[in-house]
Amino acid sequence: MSDIVKDILRVVSSSLQIPTIIILIILIIITIFMIGSIIAEFISERRLLKGSITTLVDDLQGKSMEEMRGVINQAGLLRRQKAAAMQLIDRSDYTSSTREALARQLIADEENRYAKITRVTDIIARVAPMFGLMGTLIPLGPGLIALAQGDTKTLSDSLLIAFDTTVAGLISGAISFVISGIRKGWYEQYMTGLETVMETILEEQDR
Repeated sequence: MSDIVKDILRVVSSSLQIPTIIILIILIIITIFMIGSIIAEFISERRLLKGSITTLVDDLQGKSMEEMRGVINQAGLLRRQKAAAMQLIDRSDYTSSTREALARQLIADEENRYAKITRVTDIIARVAPMFGLMGTLIPLGPGLIALAQGDTKTLSDSLLIAFDTTVAGLISGAISFVISGIRKGWYEQYMTGLETVMETILEEQDR
């Protein structure tokens, strides 16, 4: 009975080797894509972020709604930050409580968008090393059997697969971890700036 159980476990374990390698390859492809996306994000958006939020807040003081639009358009903000601020400015005829609710919703929408972007690399950073470990352990069983039988070729092939999958998993996880860290730093700065601008607009609209 115990031999049957062992054979089942061995079959299940061996059958997972190819899917594990395929998943690791997919994770590597996604990681490469994420490297390109963060470079593109820096070129298309991050480098356009200029100016000081403190200066912008000063420029918004005592301005009419039309003047606020001009200040926001000229500000060194991201396009999405400007769009969110404009939506709030255009609703100046709403009640104070409605405008506050709208501001919270606009901020929450941005937070959700950024969370979705970082979620991919967060997941890869966690699961890639796990699949790398699976890819390491699965071929060791046949490798040990080959060692006992003196089959050095099968042993070397098994060890090669084990090392390759370990490296693939660790590289994907490490790169994704770094990308997530960089983006979270960027997005925290974006959200802090947006919240400050929104609060300033609300205060000026109430005056």
